[in-house]
Amino acid sequence: MCAAVLEVNEDSLLIRDNATSQEVIVNKPCVCKFRVNDRVGIVYNGIMTRSIPPQINASRMPFNRCF
Repeated sequence: MCAAVLEVNEDSLLIRDNATSQEVIVNKPCVCKFRVNDRVGIVYNGIMTRSIPPQINASRMPFNRCF
């Protein structure tokens, strides 16, 4: 997933998926290096919760790089 960072929290990011414009919470420890408006590539296992907004657990998130 390629996305823009909307909000940075202690152990998660709120992002907007570039492909779908859907907002998603990305759970990942140590996200302090990210800032609002950064572009990130997110690798995850494809499982997304049905919550609003949906949540995923990222396995990798290269800084300012989309796949």
